[in-house]
Amino acid sequence: MVGTAFLEENKNNIKEELDTLEIQLFRMQHNIKEIAKKWEIISIDQTYDNNWVVIYADKGAEACQIMLHDCDASFRGNWDAAIQTNYKNDNTIHIADIKGRQNKGYGSILMNHLKELAHDENVQYITGDIVERDFDHVNRLKHFYRKHNFDVNINHEEQCGEIVWNEG
Repeated sequence: MVGTAFLEENKNNIKEELDTLEIQLFRMQHNIKEIAKKWEIISIDQTYDNNWVVIYADKGAEACQIMLHDCDASFRGNWDAAIQTNYKNDNTIHIADIKGRQNKGYGSILMNHLKELAHDENVQYITGDIVERDFDHVNRLKHFYRKHNFDVNINHEEQCGEIVWNEG
């Protein structure tokens, strides 16, 4: 009896997961069509909690914004997370800001795609600044950038710092 109840519960959980996945894939297909009308689709990816996301970019000669949309909702023209960058020179992309919801894995997904973009465009360095407004969450930033193999230098007294990633 207990085994049967367990199997029935497991069967219901699997059906629920499949239904959720089917909805996300349908949304992703629709979202990609909408996003592609205005931006370059970079990739699709999955968050650590298995949500599908669309990665897309707005590239210019001097700046690039890589954006992420979570397919748990329909695309309404706004991103869920973004990395805003500037091209400092032929060898360096500078991170101006990272925006979006925290603790969803979005920043890591975007950072991986930014590093892939740097590699594809033969850019050796990704840099960024830690500024005074960041100091209420500086430890989280240090952890994030070190996790992504950046050198992190923080001056706690001056409340500033810099990050550098080197492809080479």
